[in-house]
Amino acid sequence: MTATPAWPPRSLPRLHVRSLLEPSASVELDSGQANYLGNVLRMAAGDQMLLFDGRSGEWLGEVSAVARKRMTLRILRQTKPQEAVPDLWLAFAPVKKGRVDWLVEKAVELGVARLIPVITQRTIVDKLNLARMEAHIIEAAEQCGRTAIAAISQPVKLTTFLADREADRLLYFANEQGGESVQRSLRPGPATILIGPEGGFTADEADAISASPNVIAIGLGPRILRAETAALAAVTAWMAAAGDWQ
Repeated sequence: MTATPAWPPRSLPRLHVRSLLEPSASVELDSGQANYLGNVLRMAAGDQMLLFDGRSGEWLGEVSAVARKRMTLRILRQTKPQEAVPDLWLAFAPVKKGRVDWLVEKAVELGVARLIPVITQRTIVDKLNLARMEAHIIEAAEQCGRTAIAAISQPVKLTTFLADREADRLLYFANEQGGESVQRSLRPGPATILIGPEGGFTADEADAISASPNVIAIGLGPRILRAETAALAAVTAWMAAAGDWQ
């Protein structure tokens, strides 16, 4: 699935490319990107856009050649250095397609470094289109000005996630039965936030999570939140307390 370039109104188009960017480099866009920019936006030789490769920051590029479903760019100069990504991962039980797309988009905008779909006993979505999710990750990064691309992991069962997790990475467990105040419990350092499905974790799952090393159970306020709302509320609180919002 080809990601559609996204950018704020009245600004230069902003596009993710897979080629490594550097001064004077020549970049050949893929056919989907070239078709959209050339035939939909009517970009021509001499037009400029912003580019990022997820590794070397943001760059200003200029169209040097246009053909049918082909476009070549010349890199002019760097416009933004590579971002320092807060070391926050979001592990979440997948929800229905429209809502998981929204969750992925907003998590990227908030600055999450990695997304981990976790299959629990009450997870109702058993198939995920990772290519679609990757496209949403790229579109969100294009839109919000990120220079890094959040990673997406293969779906994993909760038992495997707990067995394989890094013990020195703090795990914040959003516990519907209650936990520490989210403001008081969050602190700097590598972390993962774990959010359950609609209906929450089973009692056995909650016990297994709590028994895992380096886990803090957190509460997310007095109201019942949708799974995707809980995920973004926790990410927002972490970014404000320990991430790059300070």
